[in-house]
Amino acid sequence: MTVMAGLATLAGSVGLYPLFLGGQWAWHALGAVIATALGAVAVRRLRIPAVFDPLGPAVALLLYCTLAFTPGRALLGIVPTPSSLHGLGDLLSEGLSTANRYAAPVPDERGVHLLVTLGVGMIATVVDLLAVRLRRAAPAGLPLLAMYSVPAAIREHGVNWIAFGLGAAGFLALLMADARESVGGWGRMVFSPRWHEEAPAERDAPDVSTLATTGRRIGVAAVAVAVLVPMAVPGVHPRGMFGGKGTGGGGGDSARTVTTPDPMVSLSRQLTNPDDGVVLTYQSDDTDRPDYLRLYALDRFDGDRWTYSVASRAQDRLTGGPLPPPPGLSVAATRTVNTRIKVNKDLRDLQFLPMPYAPTQVRIKGDWRVHAPSLMVYSLHDGVGGRTFSVTSRRVLPSAADLQSGGGYTSDMLTEFASLPKSVPDKVRQIAVQVTKGAHTPYDSAVKLQSWFTDTGGFRYDLTVGTPEHGSDLLDFLTVDKRGYCEQFAAAMAVMARTLGIPARVSVGYTSGKQVSPGQWEVRGRDAHAWPELYFDGAGWMRFEPTPAGATGQGTATEPSYSLAADGPGTNGDGPSGRQPLPSSSAGPGARPTSGAHFRNDLPGNGGQATPVRKKHKGGPGYTPWIAAGTLIVLLLAAAPAVRALTRRRRWSAALEPPPGPETSRAGARGPRGPRPRAADAAHAAWRELRADALDHGVAWPSSETPRATARRLGDLLGLDDPAASALSRIARAEELARYAPADRTPPAADLLRADVRTMRSAFAASATAATRWRARLIPASTVAEARDAARVASERTALATGRAEHALARLVARVRAFLPKKPG
Repeated sequence: MTVMAGLATLAGSVGLYPLFLGGQWAWHALGAVIATALGAVAVRRLRIPAVFDPLGPAVALLLYCTLAFTPGRALLGIVPTPSSLHGLGDLLSEGLSTANRYAAPVPDERGVHLLVTLGVGMIATVVDLLAVRLRRAAPAGLPLLAMYSVPAAIREHGVNWIAFGLGAAGFLALLMADARESVGGWGRMVFSPRWHEEAPAERDAPDVSTLATTGRRIGVAAVAVAVLVPMAVPGVHPRGMFGGKGTGGGGGDSARTVTTPDPMVSLSRQLTNPDDGVVLTYQSDDTDRPDYLRLYALDRFDGDRWTYSVASRAQDRLTGGPLPPPPGLSVAATRTVNTRIKVNKDLRDLQFLPMPYAPTQVRIKGDWRVHAPSLMVYSLHDGVGGRTFSVTSRRVLPSAADLQSGGGYTSDMLTEFASLPKSVPDKVRQIAVQVTKGAHTPYDSAVKLQSWFTDTGGFRYDLTVGTPEHGSDLLDFLTVDKRGYCEQFAAAMAVMARTLGIPARVSVGYTSGKQVSPGQWEVRGRDAHAWPELYFDGAGWMRFEPTPAGATGQGTATEPSYSLAADGPGTNGDGPSGRQPLPSSSAGPGARPTSGAHFRNDLPGNGGQATPVRKKHKGGPGYTPWIAAGTLIVLLLAAAPAVRALTRRRRWSAALEPPPGPETSRAGARGPRGPRPRAADAAHAAWRELRADALDHGVAWPSSETPRATARRLGDLLGLDDPAASALSRIARAEELARYAPADRTPPAADLLRADVRTMRSAFAASATAATRWRARLIPASTVAEARDAARVASERTALATGRAEHALARLVARVRAFLPKKPG
């Protein structure tokens, strides 16, 4: 039961996988389960009252945490000291801070590992206490269920059905083990002679195979229903049946759910929130419609989703002075814009400032920092909810010449912002090349891409589409569905731009919202938005808008004038957002001549001026896990037959080795290494091999039968021919002689008995079905039985050794007390 409780806890911990980016946490979870199990066993061996049973696992878990996380500060690397405990406390604080700052999945850090170790260890302790010590296996499912409730509560898509099935199977196995031990505690069954007369071929226990099969079927059916029914019931599963559809336009959480640090999860929930409350208001002196308010700049694409990485440093703190200069902005004209923003108090946990790009100065109280490469402003401790702050920004006003000549990318820029994992289908690049056919510069390609999404590609804005989770969703969006909201449009255009050699990223924030009075603007939850930003040397990062706007799209989205083709729709101000074409001002102030090199997107490689370096894909599974899993399966399948063959060889080699030289003993001819014991060894080996072959082929072997009764029963059961019947008779006769005969009656020769065993093995196989024969070869039941017997013997020897050690320790303590002076009186 201790082993099964640990395995059930491990199976249940698999459901925690969506909470973490890496997989190192799983090894610490395994260590925590093993440590708590050993601690529980030690407490039970010492016969401590059940109320103190959790002390053993707690001490063992502390020792493991010390060994795993702070060995350098501990005594002998494992014994806790004040310094090691202080180190564990610091790691625990770091883990809690990481868990509070990030949405799932959180970074794979040591503090997070310590949280997992303590959490899984506590669950394992409670499961062991309930299932093993208190013999209440059914209530032990509650702490196991708690491990599933965590990812189900904080993650939109819950837990994979495979992980749920593993946890359910672990709990069912725990219940079966508890039932088996409960029945086994009643003792062995006693059968009357009439039982054997009526059913001589039956086992020495009632046939419960039908009940066992029924129980397994009920368990499998219950797990299947629990997995499949939520997928089919509308509103229960967030992505509909098998993850295909969303739940519709409604639903979602309250406005405060926008505070999640996972930008895409926050975005989808905000857009589908029926309570379209005011998120923020702001005042701007921009002479045109204000630009978008950006929160996050996502510059990392792992094949499934866009993320960002911010390395916080002390020197990044805002001091009231100017911010770092916007990357790449050196030639294009700009206009200074002052914005005063007041954020709704419900967004108190939001730690990034919504601001127009590119900010040059931010005035806000508290500890705020700036990420220089992206100009994101954030805090490690403070929230922006309920605050009012001011931002001075530079709105870029590029000319056609600025953008046409802005494609001279460096290799570092391409490596950082134009790389893609190998998991991105080549079909995506082929579509991008076809869409931008005839473009000569990165700017021309960007304009064609945007126009394809908004005008000519046949795409429709649809909030009922589920959040994309895998790289295959991107290709489906581009070729099959062609329906989605801003997340799909922004991510797709950014990926397609990168396939053409254009640095791109995805930004998440809010549109400019709705004007409520001159200079006053209001932003609501439905104004949450994602858009791509493409880089052009001299102008920096420029916003594009592939998401359809207006009444049939994102209502407050606007397409920048520089992103429109001169001959495209809407150039007369009649488009959905009153868009105007960008004037061609090659002679304007700060304009640069167009480079003589032409941008070709129809070349065999990536179609930019330089081929981006593709980073090794780290997010997808790759081939290594599949190879490792296949190798493990092959090894597991080969383990049982290998052990069976090794056992057979060891058994016969011990019986067939030549006897040593003559030795004297008080037994005379029956000396310990004489011919008589060697023949007996061969008889015993043949009998054990016969038993193993019977078990492998599913034939019962009652331990209470004599060799002669077993031979008679096997002969009737198998319907043996004369050679096989003679072989069985010789094996049984040899075992009888080895057990009971005097010294002058020796069993047959070992070679003859070995041949008889092979004959009987063929007879077992001939009487069995094909499935039974394959099971006997691949999963021999005798190996499991022998392993169980070996484990029982080892357990008994361990218990004996432990008892002797306890007795010796008690005697030593008694002797020490005898030498101590007694107190007077």
